[in-house]
Amino acid sequence: MLLLLHSTRSHNLGVGALSVAQVAILRDVASNLGRTLQITLADYPDARESYITGDDIRIVPLSGKWIKARAGYWAELRQTDAVIDIGGGDSFADIYGTKRLRLMFVLKALAHLAGKPYVFAPQTVGPFTKRTSRVAARMHLNRCALVAVRDEPSRDHMAELGVKAPPILASDVALRMPAGERPALGDATKVGLNVSGLLMAGGYTGRNEFGIGLDYPALIDDLIAYFHTQKAEVHLIPHVIVPDGPMVGEDDFRACEALAARHPGTVLAPAFANPSAAKGYISAMDFFLGARMHACIAAFSTGVPVVPMAYSRKFAGLFGSLGYTRTVDCTSQDAETIKAAVADAWVNRTLVAREVDQAADRGRMRLRRYEDALRGVLAKT
Repeated sequence: MLLLLHSTRSHNLGVGALSVAQVAILRDVASNLGRTLQITLADYPDARESYITGDDIRIVPLSGKWIKARAGYWAELRQTDAVIDIGGGDSFADIYGTKRLRLMFVLKALAHLAGKPYVFAPQTVGPFTKRTSRVAARMHLNRCALVAVRDEPSRDHMAELGVKAPPILASDVALRMPAGERPALGDATKVGLNVSGLLMAGGYTGRNEFGIGLDYPALIDDLIAYFHTQKAEVHLIPHVIVPDGPMVGEDDFRACEALAARHPGTVLAPAFANPSAAKGYISAMDFFLGARMHACIAAFSTGVPVVPMAYSRKFAGLFGSLGYTRTVDCTSQDAETIKAAVADAWVNRTLVAREVDQAADRGRMRLRRYEDALRGVLAKT
């Protein structure tokens, strides 16, 4: 199998969670089919150690040079049985810029040219607003052997694009990611707060391109103060951890570190080495809220009452599709509305835990649709 647009060492542990979960799914499918599995992941070189390992794992360096080289991407395509693409979770859209989207279309087109079964793994589709990208997206999706999405808005957007067959309505594969060891953190009632360094900095450019309609840093300060009045132990939990380099402005750990210094009594969680370690830590919380969607999924899939703090439509699309309605929207709701919703969920966290369990079960059931369809595709290779 050749896995595209997955990551084995992303600083964004949410992107990594998709890859760890996808590998777990593939190993289960191969075992069920009685097949030997060999997974090749095309991934950008990075200083971080890969958090996906095993005798069945091979990692090749993704670059423009590798894509163009005769012994690079085309050679990998010729020898693989199938291509599985998860699009980084939500990158198959216009909103992240032309350069990234062009690379994605090149990778897809060459795989189709090689005649390989193409699996479009559960992800967000769109929005596509440009005519050229809408046409290219439709052509690609119509040629895939399997198309799965993780929410209803993506399914509906595919219909708007004119894609012939409806996709499998699945859920986020990170629901299947194994959690790491759960740490012993004492007997205090623990609130996990995932703070987005990206939102604290005002977005990629500092110009609020996500359209946040409130003072996000002030909201975080107010939430910490509120939970202190509730005698809860607040754990500041990063999910994008950037030691250095151009992405340092997106780093959650630095944002959490600054908050911990400003708010005595808070606990600074570690700079996790991998997604499973982060999930294990989050599973030890009694309540959780956060702006990184996959940090919220880590709580959601381990039964922790959670309030996702959305900055894009993917949050409501994913959680809403499963009947979970505790998401707040930092782009359209004011701070007082959000604080009231958080307080309500906190006070009723026993009820919210039951809502989480029911919705997560729906997500796992939907995800089985993808796993069953994937098994069918791979059985033919």
